[in-house]
Amino acid sequence: MLSPSSVVRQRPKTPNTGHQQQKKTGKDPSTITAPAARSGELDSLLQATKTAHGNVGQWDYKLALAVVTLLAFVTRFWGIGHPDQVVFDEVHFGKYLQRTYFFDVHPPFGKLLFALVGWFVGYDGHFLFDNIGDSYIDNKVPYVAFRALPALMGSLTVSMVFLIMWESGYSVPAALLAAGLVLFDNAHIGQTRLILLDATLVFAMSMSLLCYIRFFKLRHTPFSRKWWKWLLLTGVSLSCVISTKYVGVFTFFTIGSAVAIDLWGLLDINRRQGALSLFEFGKHFFARAVGLIVVPFFFYLFWFQVHFAILTRSGPGDDFMSPEFQETLSDNVMTLQSAGIEFYDTITIKHRETKAYLHSHPDRYPLRYEDGRVSSQGQQVTGYPHNDTNNHWQVLPAEPFDVDGMLGQAVKNGDLIKLRHLVTNTILLSHDVASPYYPTNQEFTTVSIEESDGDRHNDTLFELKIENGKAGQPLKSMSGHFKLIHHPTKVAMWTHTKPLPEWGFRQQEINGNKNTQQSSNIWFVEGIPSLPPDSERLSQEPRKIKYIPFLKKYFELQRAMFYHNNALTSSHPYASQPIQWPFLLRGVSFWTKDSTREQIYFLGNPLGWWLSSTVLAVFVGIIAADQLSCRRGVDALDEPHYLPFYLMGRQLFLHHYLPAHLASALVMGAVLEFVFNIEPLDLDEPSYTEVSKDGKKKDGQQQLAGRRHLPARERLGHQSLLAAWAATGLILTVVIGSWYYFLPLTYGKPGLSVEEVVGRKWLGYDLHFAK
Repeated sequence: MLSPSSVVRQRPKTPNTGHQQQKKTGKDPSTITAPAARSGELDSLLQATKTAHGNVGQWDYKLALAVVTLLAFVTRFWGIGHPDQVVFDEVHFGKYLQRTYFFDVHPPFGKLLFALVGWFVGYDGHFLFDNIGDSYIDNKVPYVAFRALPALMGSLTVSMVFLIMWESGYSVPAALLAAGLVLFDNAHIGQTRLILLDATLVFAMSMSLLCYIRFFKLRHTPFSRKWWKWLLLTGVSLSCVISTKYVGVFTFFTIGSAVAIDLWGLLDINRRQGALSLFEFGKHFFARAVGLIVVPFFFYLFWFQVHFAILTRSGPGDDFMSPEFQETLSDNVMTLQSAGIEFYDTITIKHRETKAYLHSHPDRYPLRYEDGRVSSQGQQVTGYPHNDTNNHWQVLPAEPFDVDGMLGQAVKNGDLIKLRHLVTNTILLSHDVASPYYPTNQEFTTVSIEESDGDRHNDTLFELKIENGKAGQPLKSMSGHFKLIHHPTKVAMWTHTKPLPEWGFRQQEINGNKNTQQSSNIWFVEGIPSLPPDSERLSQEPRKIKYIPFLKKYFELQRAMFYHNNALTSSHPYASQPIQWPFLLRGVSFWTKDSTREQIYFLGNPLGWWLSSTVLAVFVGIIAADQLSCRRGVDALDEPHYLPFYLMGRQLFLHHYLPAHLASALVMGAVLEFVFNIEPLDLDEPSYTEVSKDGKKKDGQQQLAGRRHLPARERLGHQSLLAAWAATGLILTVVIGSWYYFLPLTYGKPGLSVEEVVGRKWLGYDLHFAK
């Protein structure tokens, strides 16, 4: 992390001599070992500090930590029962308690914690949290217990920030400033008082940083019990981050950057502690790989195993999974309603991911598209979201059967088929004409039966490929997911969510995708309208629940999660861009109640955020100045370990910036200490001379650096912190004033008049005005 030193110091040009060392100690410098010299000098410093100042340094940290922790609990838990209604995006996954399968784009750890709280208080998961404003009281939901979990984590996050600064060797004012910026931040408070996942994410992130700092401080005693303990705790904390939300990967990058720098230093043959052999370096590398990669990954997998073990019943998430996966769930509609498909059946075909039906109507493609490309002007084939007779297609064989064999022939994997659109009596076709939106993809249209039986016969043939199907496997409704491959050109029938222009009635484009391996090419038969309700083909025998290996289920769920997470591109009235977050240009309306003029508007502490953003700019300037000064032989700073935090700032709602804001608070505390000239104790002259293995003295460039950075309580005994305390007090006074002014928007009470709302629209925030 940033060195507390703010003194620009000239790099020594000549090393101290052995004569000087002997003069000080009365001993031959070649007989003095580095650890002994360091130990003796540190003992003298510690003793002098304790004699002059006692143990005050310990107690002022502990007192400050107790105060910020108490205030954190007060600010997070005060009025936590208000409002007693569902707030924006506030959701409890009660389906864990009902054991019904659901789908979500986030990993399960944070949701499992809420389920655990619900289990503790005897909640049965009956409430679905469907609409903002639904009453918790009327629906008998123990919502205060659920909100208490993120409030607890939010409170402890403030303590973690203070501890990170303390463990990093910063002074009490610096630690208080960093913790105070999070303590009195309206966004952190607002997000941790509701049933949301971000409190778990930010708390686990702060725990990861604290544990890694504790581990890093033990780098001179590698492979000790404490060294292993903090390494493994760092790994477990990182696992909790990534197991809550995938944006936690930025924390992995941050810790990973620090680990890479550390390992690079271990490779240095001129390191103070002596060069490591390749075997010793390999031990360090392997230990970190196990603790920070292998252990987190297995914990991450563990939460998915718990997820699958609990959710054993069919639920709303079934449709996101493959038929094979759905067959592992009890009461699954697919297994209860599936029926075999036969030639000449009338079926409806549905796209697995967009849920659009294969559809056609008499209207035709325009002669020219907006980009000037020409179409075939054939009949439109589109994707339509609603059930309609224009979705009905008859399955025909590639070559007609004789009269005796027309009925009862099952459609099987690998069969060549034709699809006849019943309403327009035309045959589905694809050909080498560009589709409306994708010049590289083929157009889908239909042609008359006469053309299909004549020159266009081959263009109307499609091969049915059942996903993971065996040769000759019969196709079934609901359970048989398949790709429809155009036989002559080998493109797969595909659709996407971008609607066609008005000429296509805003329906989905259907085209031929050359990337046949793409998972979004998959369709299934939803129904067989031509089948009478009393058909024997609909009678089902009881089926046993199938078993799928854990890793197969895990990889399928991962693919679905990443696909749907990347598909969340639709616009939202309160969405924002990353460039807006550090400057707090807009917030999010969480909840409103016109009758009392109350509202919850998710917004950070404006003055706190603007100060942090300004200091981040200063920090970048300091780093640039340090690099320039190093070129000129001046040592302005030591290792800038906070620089990797910038990796976390690009994560598209305002709450995505909360981890980065916490990092900016840490940087602000560090910069405060730098600005106000808090100096380390000076050990300008090395107290020993290192000796190489061959008995020769190392030259001056290889000797221990003359300056040693000690914990704040040891190095600040002779210095005044008055300026730092004054700056901290001034900044926190401003931040607390801003927090209090926006408090009604964070806590949802008291209600505000129109004039009071207008007064808080500092940057044109889209606050709600009661009618």
